Amino acid sequence: MHRLVPELVAQMGQAYPELGQGQALIEETLRLEETRFRQTLDRGLKLLDDELADLPEGAELPGAAAFKLYDTFGFPLDLTQDALREQDRSVDVAGFDAAMSAQKAKARAAWAGSGQTADATVWFDLAEEHGVTEFLGYDTEKAEAQVLAVVKDAAIVKSAKAGDEVQIVVNQTPFYGESGGQVGDAGTIRTENGAAKVTDTRKAAGIFIHFVKVTEGTISSGEAAELAVDHTRRSAIRANHSATHLLHEALRQALGPHVAQRGSLNAPDRLRFDFSHSKAMSSAEIARVESDVNSYIRQNTSVETRIMTPDDAREIGAQALFGEKYGDEVRVVSMGRADTGKGLDGNTYSLELCGGTHVRQTGDIGVCVVLGDSASSAGVRRIEALTGQAALSHLSQAANRVSELAGTLKAQPGEVLDRVQALLGERKALQNEVAQLRRDLAMAGGAQDGAGDSGKEINGITFVAHVLNGVSGKDLPALVDEHKNRIGSGVVLLIADAGGKAAVAAGVTADLTDQVSAVDLVRAAVGKLGGKGGGGRADMAQGGGKDVSNAQAAIDAAGKLLGD
Repeated sequence: MHRLVPELVAQMGQAYPELGQGQALIEETLRLEETRFRQTLDRGLKLLDDELADLPEGAELPGAAAFKLYDTFGFPLDLTQDALREQDRSVDVAGFDAAMSAQKAKARAAWAGSGQTADATVWFDLAEEHGVTEFLGYDTEKAEAQVLAVVKDAAIVKSAKAGDEVQIVVNQTPFYGESGGQVGDAGTIRTENGAAKVTDTRKAAGIFIHFVKVTEGTISSGEAAELAVDHTRRSAIRANHSATHLLHEALRQALGPHVAQRGSLNAPDRLRFDFSHSKAMSSAEIARVESDVNSYIRQNTSVETRIMTPDDAREIGAQALFGEKYGDEVRVVSMGRADTGKGLDGNTYSLELCGGTHVRQTGDIGVCVVLGDSASSAGVRRIEALTGQAALSHLSQAANRVSELAGTLKAQPGEVLDRVQALLGERKALQNEVAQLRRDLAMAGGAQDGAGDSGKEINGITFVAHVLNGVSGKDLPALVDEHKNRIGSGVVLLIADAGGKAAVAAGVTADLTDQVSAVDLVRAAVGKLGGKGGGGRADMAQGGGKDVSNAQAAIDAAGKLLGD
């Protein structure tokens, strides 16, 4: 499907110009989705084989098993049905539907239990009665207000006493309500008769909802109140939010104009930013982004905010979220000086539409440390970072760990990497030596059971079979080749005991592959070991089973193919 994107852009690009702008990203995202689907298909078919191995011939697949494939491994029901149809099997669809219904019931119970919808009506009622809350937090962290309502368990109450956990609505507030990736503020509310600790602030229907625990006296509706935001916490959140804007632009400069915000979190202790990009960032790209962000922090330029129309904002190059609806006026935040062509003078580095709170100078961020990137979803990467004191603490802890490691390795901090690489080299050499010793032991006759070292004759064909301990499945092909070289002409079957499970490998010398297939030998053996299938070439094949205790039966089954 990804090869159809150029034609789509040619047909629809004039009506939807963002298609042309994002063509490369769209193609790459579709290609990755197709690749992941093929991987899901391969994995699902293998898991389906495992489920069928325990069922009687022709029995239908239980609905619970089909739902497990769907819910845990992403294998759709219709694909399961298609795969089973080829084997004249069916799925217990009623059982699948029952498992699906049970899962949905659990999800609904968890959602309702979160309280997300239970009290929705009360906020709309309050908004209709009192109007929306006026936000003062751009200019101040302290304010006076009137308590309009106290809400407990989704119902309006007259007052709350010490120990009560309630929500408070006021006419105006300096507390920022969680939105746009920025978490809500915390702090205190104090009245003449009581005080409360604000643990979170959210928004609904234009109402700012203060989640509080009353700590002193009582707080009642109609009282005057003094509101104070936790300054230290707000400062950390502001620093992370402003750093996110610089990070967004640095990513665009490093990776390309296709980078666009797909989600964010600006908390007191960290920031997280999701962006459109199809592959993991290299260490060099991460280093460049981190360096660019810190260079604009050190510029210590003013962070400026302007109110303008969305069209005017886009005209000067402001970044907006695709698909986001904006009102008649938007808040445009600019920071950093660079020759980008953006801004009123064309020299603004970062220019974005944003309703959050920000630092006054970029230098207030302090420092930014990028922790790395990871996959968030198809075509979306997630980068995490720290700023200010959290970043300094992280760097200090990292330095301490390096010093401790250097002491353990009896090396200088600057020599730690070389010393670790040397130890890894020694470890690999020792692993290879152990593996070779195990192979030598196996070749010297370290077998539990089976034919002797020289094998036995079956219809004129030499058949060598061993059950081996202390050998991994990946070592078997090499051992099979060594046995084949030793006997010159014949068939080899090796079974490794891997903690009660079995790994099987079979080999046939070149002169006999027109008479005997290693694939047939493996399939005959794994059938006795509780496994199914097996594959490879006529001269070399591998498979596995669930129970190594039937190893002798597996050897006998393979021998029968030779006429035993």
